[in-house]
Amino acid sequence: MNTTPSRTVLGRTLTEWFFSLPVFALLLLTLIIGTGEMVHGQLLKLGESMFGDHTAQVQYFMLRADPVKPECNPDINVDAEVARQSAGGKAAGGAADDDIDNLFGGAPTAVDPAVVRKSVLQAQEICRLKHDLYKKVVQHQTPQLKLYRTVETSFHGLFQLGTDNRSLILLLMVAISAITTTIGFHHIGIRPGHYSKDYLLQSASQLLATGLLLYSCWRYYEILGDSGVPIEHPLLHYIWMGLFTILLLINLKRVVMPVKSPHGEGEWSGAFLSIPLYAHMATVAGVYFLIKGHDAGLAIYINQLMELPSIFMNLGLFIWSGMLLKQSRLVDLFMNILRPWSLSPQLLTYIVLLAASYATAYTGASGVFVIAAGGIIYHEVRAAGGTRQFALAATAMSGSLGVVLRPCLLVVLIAALNKQVTTAGLYHWGFYVFLLTSTLFFLASQLLRTERAAIESPQKAIPAMLRQVIPTIPYIIVVVTVVWLYEAVLDTKLNEITAPTIMPVILLITLIYDKISNKGKTELTPDYASHRQEGVEKSIRFATNETIGHIGALLSLMTLSLAMGGVIERSEVMGFFPKVFENHWIAMSFLVVTKVLLGMIMDPFGAVVLVSGTLAPIAYANNIDPLHFWMMVLVAFELGYLLPPVAINQLLTRQVIGEEEVNTADQEVKQMGFYRRYERWILPLAVMAVGLVVVAYAPLAVHDFPQLKFMADWFPPVPH
Repeated sequence: MNTTPSRTVLGRTLTEWFFSLPVFALLLLTLIIGTGEMVHGQLLKLGESMFGDHTAQVQYFMLRADPVKPECNPDINVDAEVARQSAGGKAAGGAADDDIDNLFGGAPTAVDPAVVRKSVLQAQEICRLKHDLYKKVVQHQTPQLKLYRTVETSFHGLFQLGTDNRSLILLLMVAISAITTTIGFHHIGIRPGHYSKDYLLQSASQLLATGLLLYSCWRYYEILGDSGVPIEHPLLHYIWMGLFTILLLINLKRVVMPVKSPHGEGEWSGAFLSIPLYAHMATVAGVYFLIKGHDAGLAIYINQLMELPSIFMNLGLFIWSGMLLKQSRLVDLFMNILRPWSLSPQLLTYIVLLAASYATAYTGASGVFVIAAGGIIYHEVRAAGGTRQFALAATAMSGSLGVVLRPCLLVVLIAALNKQVTTAGLYHWGFYVFLLTSTLFFLASQLLRTERAAIESPQKAIPAMLRQVIPTIPYIIVVVTVVWLYEAVLDTKLNEITAPTIMPVILLITLIYDKISNKGKTELTPDYASHRQEGVEKSIRFATNETIGHIGALLSLMTLSLAMGGVIERSEVMGFFPKVFENHWIAMSFLVVTKVLLGMIMDPFGAVVLVSGTLAPIAYANNIDPLHFWMMVLVAFELGYLLPPVAINQLLTRQVIGEEEVNTADQEVKQMGFYRRYERWILPLAVMAVGLVVVAYAPLAVHDFPQLKFMADWFPPVPH
């Protein structure tokens, strides 16, 4: 919520100059760093093909710097050198009571001239080879080579500078986004602020939270300074302290001079629901560490964000990709291909969710996908005739189905932290879990459907569908061309490692083509396309502005969830529970409950790290197969993200759809039955809960009950 109108300079608001433009530059720098590694690899290959000489055994890496002439003498007098070394050896052998020699116990022996001669000849041969290579390298030092290697090494130095400072780039992005999010009251809470008391309590809670964070960061820096060891990366500590100082001052001003809402004062009971979740986490963790006398604890755990900078920078790129996608007509064109069939909202939603699942697999986190594409899914379901409640349910679980699919980064992290499982095995069984949960959603939506399905006949639908394929062909060519250029020119395929870099590039180029080719044309779906901007520059700027708020809100929450993981870890609460249970059914039940609870309070990446060190050993000790355990963990996390009172995926849905639209959805069904009033909660919870029960207990039943043994043959062998 902006309390004052923004001033404009050269057609841009001050907020855009000070916040949007720097974050846009940081996002581009992140892309350049990722692409730079690919480009430099190709520059090295090109240098080898242009200047390498296999006949002379000269490779390009030998030519990347001016050669240094060897200091050894290839024309040494062998006899004289043998005599000199033999004489030196005898002199050394004659030295009595040498302390160094005495360490090895034995008496010194005379030097064998034949051995010395062999050694001298070998050294002479090596020296000659060095001089020969030096001459060859000098001969290859052409002006063309020097020009090329200047370009190549300069490029390497540029992207290497960015690679070495990933943590700094990430922290600057988080800091700028967090300040912007705080100024705009966009942090994630159980419900957004609406009344004056909401804004006052939001500011007061963040004042306490940022005070604890600032104190912990200052104590951490002070403790490191007192240790006598030079502080690594002191600039990062300064930025952390600077960030929390600015946030502290912003919230202090708002407590002293409260923001007045045009909607009235409100009630304190409702205001507590608007407190940002990150403020709750920071307060709980900060107070815990203070009680334990661990002043720097909060700072230590939030600094874990810097240990995996690439992952969190990639999350920012994926969010940006989603915002760019919203500005284009790609989804409109795809949906136009399906519309001739007149599919029911439920069937259309099922198809959309299948496509969304594979997109989620590249982000590795359902919350990120809800932010990136939730708005698109909601409006498409609404455009197909789905109710607001059903569309909200579909949006909330749009990212929940794909976290088990290849090439999800979360699965890669699990395999990296746990030697008991492999990505091949996890992806193998993950596909079956995906089939289970997606089928459950389809069945549930069809069983609860009230309207009659009337799918168009193929005779009419297929020709109409083919006509709608034609406008998509240029976009397909653009996407295929970009992917082909990466693969052919940069030798880089689109996979879980490269997707964060390639996807934004694809969407940037596609958006540019879309805006140029459709300039002056009306929107395909004007009923909900008001968020789209005209022109390339305005569209990219609008997408970046949206990205900043989402990055600030989500990464603030993820950062403080790392601190909550530290509280759970250091409190040793898991020590109160047995390591070995009476049977694996009880052990599984305990693990299911704890995973769901973790999913309610932690982001998936931090939760996987915590589970790997604390709860996974309990599963293994109770004879629960590691693959079975981790499949259960992924589904349990997703159920936790949908469960009240936090329900992070529901909160993110509210954030991307808008409070007004959600309130309208609730008002529409106020007089209906229980299910229709709470459909957006019940449908995703029912699907994921049933899916979790099947994933957690069905393998145990097949193992324990002889009557079900025949089902074990239904599954193909797991690849190794």
